[in-house]
Amino acid sequence: MENISNKGLKIAILGYGKMGKEIEKMAIAKGHTILLTLDNEKDWIDKGNLLVKADVAIDFSMPKTVVQNIEKCFDNNVPIVVGTTAWYTDFKRISEVCLNTNQSLFYATNFSLGVNIFSAVNKKLAEIMNGFQEYDVEIIETHHTQKLDAPSGTAISLAEGILSKMDRKSIWKLEGEIEGIESNTLSIKAKRIENVPGTHEIRYESEADKIKIIHEAKNRKGFAKGAVLAAEWLVDKKGVYTMSDLLALNF
Repeated sequence: MENISNKGLKIAILGYGKMGKEIEKMAIAKGHTILLTLDNEKDWIDKGNLLVKADVAIDFSMPKTVVQNIEKCFDNNVPIVVGTTAWYTDFKRISEVCLNTNQSLFYATNFSLGVNIFSAVNKKLAEIMNGFQEYDVEIIETHHTQKLDAPSGTAISLAEGILSKMDRKSIWKLEGEIEGIESNTLSIKAKRIENVPGTHEIRYESEADKIKIIHEAKNRKGFAKGAVLAAEWLVDKKGVYTMSDLLALNF
């Protein structure tokens, strides 16, 4: 992993909810300055002109606003780290704009170091289980009730990891969208419970037994730490990056 030495960055936080506030605390603790926070249209009108002075922006806003936020950062030549999910239908276009205009974009469905290690383990386990036809597999994800997208971006990434390694599964679907028994379908169950930072479980089951791997977040600190780390890492780079680039994990 590359040595990260950027200190004293001026950071813009786009989306000032629980994650935004956690990122603020983490960034200040690491010696950075929060140049501004932008959480709604009034904020953009009142102080959006300050964005150009930021060294980097971190976005944990809303699916309906994140693409516009990315474009504003590009317009102001500000590198942006994006933790908001459920915008990936625009990803191809945004990544092309990023590359064509020499901008900087770091995106991830989950910034937790533990989740990214979990993702690598998930792929390896799926590769092993590909040879054992008697086991079916499903994903169960649990988040707080304020999380609007379901399934989570992390669950989708985990599903795509399984599909890339398991011949007998070709698509994933959210439970409730599956009609009848489709053996080629990977089921994702999404649960929403008050005050749950995030839990992801991969479950393999046969008539004889179950195999489970679980990642359970204790709080938001791990996500905030990863986002600030990504911001430090991105500042001097151009292009489109994700956690596999930052952590140099082979997944």
